[in-house]
Amino acid sequence: MKENFHVHNYSLNNLLNYVETDTIAVPEIQRPFVWKAKQVRDLIDSLYNGYPIGYLITWSKPNVRTRHGQVSSGHQLLIDGQQRITALMAAVMGREVINKKYQEKRIKIAFNPLAEDDEEAFAVQTPAHVKSSNWIPDISVLMNGSFDPYIFIPEYCEKNSGISPQEVSPKIQQLINIKNIQVGIIQLSNELEIEEVTEIFIRINSKGTTLNQADFAMSKISSEDKLNGAIIRNAIDYFCHAFEDSSFYKYITSKDKKFSSSEYSRYVKWVSDKSNNHIYTPNYSDILRVSFMSQFKKAKLSDLVSLLSGRDFKHRTFLEEIAEDSFKKLELALHNTMNEHNFKSFELTLQSAGFVNSKLTNSQLTLNFSYALYLILKKDSSMNKMEITNFIQKWYVLTTLTSRYIGSPETTMNRDLRLIQERGFIEFFKEVESAELSDTFWDVGLVQNMETNSANSPYFNVYKAAMIRSNSQGFLTKGVNTKDLLDIIGDIHHIFPKNYLQKNGFDNRNEYNQIANYTFLFREANIQIGNKSPNEYMRTIINQISSKETVIGDIIEESDLRINLDQNSIPQDLHAMDATDYLEFLKIRRKLMAEKIKEYYYSL
Repeated sequence: MKENFHVHNYSLNNLLNYVETDTIAVPEIQRPFVWKAKQVRDLIDSLYNGYPIGYLITWSKPNVRTRHGQVSSGHQLLIDGQQRITALMAAVMGREVINKKYQEKRIKIAFNPLAEDDEEAFAVQTPAHVKSSNWIPDISVLMNGSFDPYIFIPEYCEKNSGISPQEVSPKIQQLINIKNIQVGIIQLSNELEIEEVTEIFIRINSKGTTLNQADFAMSKISSEDKLNGAIIRNAIDYFCHAFEDSSFYKYITSKDKKFSSSEYSRYVKWVSDKSNNHIYTPNYSDILRVSFMSQFKKAKLSDLVSLLSGRDFKHRTFLEEIAEDSFKKLELALHNTMNEHNFKSFELTLQSAGFVNSKLTNSQLTLNFSYALYLILKKDSSMNKMEITNFIQKWYVLTTLTSRYIGSPETTMNRDLRLIQERGFIEFFKEVESAELSDTFWDVGLVQNMETNSANSPYFNVYKAAMIRSNSQGFLTKGVNTKDLLDIIGDIHHIFPKNYLQKNGFDNRNEYNQIANYTFLFREANIQIGNKSPNEYMRTIINQISSKETVIGDIIEESDLRINLDQNSIPQDLHAMDATDYLEFLKIRRKLMAEKIKEYYYSL
């Protein structure tokens, strides 16, 4: 039976030196530090008082056979304990950390050797600690190899009259001695598969935390300096951060000269443009997944880690040339994924299908697969641009309506990519469409799925896209379309007003907030409708058609009213309905909404 792991103890001093020399690779040091400064203070306090800080977990990089037949053993990759190590590097060794804005920052921990039992001996440094004679403002000074206690202690006592070296020296020595504290490391075998590493991690980790495969992949990427790993990882991180901070490009060009001179810099630049209004905002996991799927035609990120490690799946060995080739392919894929033209063309494809803003897109995984598919189809010389656009629009709507990538997404995406390779996309698409979008789906399944009160349900979002795509007008208006109502001046309101339903016995929010009771309406018109029943406010509309004087909305022609009700999937006899008709109204409208979505889908 193979040994899955070994447990080793290292002094804190040796451990930090291993990190300094990259014997133990800690890629998280180059990414935003998520701990609060107080957590760093608490960690030092625990070490000072002899409390355990938990095991660290590393995974030995697989032994890779080089082109010359030699075996190269890799260093250790830290997969659990990044925050603790980063905190120690900051507090003990005085290293800077990267904050959430990607700015370098020092976290200084102050120490008061005169603290009594009921006082805190450690604190996050403030100006008050710097001015105080009792506090040592930065403990990293004491941890430095050149620290001389015979000079420091007398000077400290001189600043604090009445304090003798005998009182201070033991406390300072106790702090310095934390460098000799033994820290346990669970070293996982380099023969373990990625899935096995994940399973062991979950079993060992007391919190039962899942090992994120994207984090695993990012760690693997950044640990390979010889293969441009650090630049690749920064490119992914910076690209995604630029979506959140439009000023980020200016900052990064001044702080990271190596990256700003790389070919990846231009991608961060275009994303930072304030004029961009994105409906797809990916994080690093999304970028990795899209790039991997579009280039390698695989979906399991654990396979990406294996390939970047040089895994030969056929012979179950690790080869240097496979690792090198995998990094080259990943770089090529990243250039395609982050390319401004590709990215914006994909977004425009969805926007032209009615998904005009990010609020209408529910599943990031569905977006990821659709973008990867877009990049794959772009390489297909047998398809023109218009065909690609139509197929991507249909595929996105189909997979959204059927929740294709919600349960076991990696398995489903992996199978889809394999079948697309084997059969070609068009044949595969026709098979899926025939199986998933039968008459039963449109007439029964979708109608049932729309029995929900979630205004952000995928079905209602597709309905909104259908309204936008068909340029349908808002309820009771012929001058403003749904897109404008959703974007600027309108809102979602109830056809049967909420207060009206509550007064008539429908006091459960799951009843009055059904999406089949939602419509897009001017707020002014909604105020004018108030708590009136449909048969009452629709009577006003009928009267204004006769008088040609508007009271609610701007419809003054009977033909316009019929068209408006039809565009909004509302029964033509709404004028005859009150609370007693509400449940039947919901049934009818769900069917009408499903019919509109069906018509919309086949119009793409």
